[in-house]
Amino acid sequence: MDLGVSTQAGAPGPGTAPDDEVRRRQTPAAAASEVIWHELECGSYRADLPLWQELAALHGDPILEIGAGTGRVSLALARAGHDVVALDLDPVLLGALRARTAGATVETVRADARAFALARRDFGLCIVPMQTIQLLGGRAGRLAFLRCARAHLRHGGAIACAIACALEPFDCAHGDPAPPPDSMRVDGARYVSRPTGVRLLGRRVLIERERVILPGVAGRAQGALGTRSADARTAEHSVIELDRVGTAQLHREAVHAGLRPEPAREIPATDEHTGSTVVVLRA
Repeated sequence: MDLGVSTQAGAPGPGTAPDDEVRRRQTPAAAASEVIWHELECGSYRADLPLWQELAALHGDPILEIGAGTGRVSLALARAGHDVVALDLDPVLLGALRARTAGATVETVRADARAFALARRDFGLCIVPMQTIQLLGGRAGRLAFLRCARAHLRHGGAIACAIACALEPFDCAHGDPAPPPDSMRVDGARYVSRPTGVRLLGRRVLIERERVILPGVAGRAQGALGTRSADARTAEHSVIELDRVGTAQLHREAVHAGLRPEPAREIPATDEHTGSTVVVLRA
């Protein structure tokens, strides 16, 4: 389960990437693993794509995506013929996006979502998929983003932000049943990401996963997936912290930023993913 909304928030991280010194020390293997985990936990989500396509057709090009990651949404829009700019703070994920642009043109920008300045200020639509708006460090961070994004929209342009309002808490350490793990095989090794908890803490939500890399033995029993194995090469605990924010609160912040709330849209839940609300704001 991707919590579709987002256990994926291991996702594109405007404002959440390590600093440049850490990046310079990151090995090629570590960079490759970062892309693999991102793709495993975020890349398979498709339930939101029809809505982004609909909004793109309604508001027109160019389109700015915030927290683009490896290009799940940007590339889908570009391949549908849209003019897309993909913004993210993480250079590794943006590099993977650029490597995947066959048959599509996407301009990539490395910048913080709360403080960016692009040459063009004529965007018809700014999209913020998969709860990226909840990674910006509270109200101050969201207001900084909204004001920055508004400055890049043409008159009548729109900002559309996906938020998770109804995450159900669970904790495998306390005996709650674990959702099924996500897994994929890369170069003979199996990467397994298992959700282990969602904790609601006041104004924050913590989403926890266990990540394990298993040696590449063909035909490994499914029962081994998602458990800490004696032959696991690597095991790590991943924690993503989301701000808790609802539609009404985001509407109030939008008004402070000079934006007009429009009716919200809904992305339905699937068997693997929870649903989400898309807050639409007009310049």
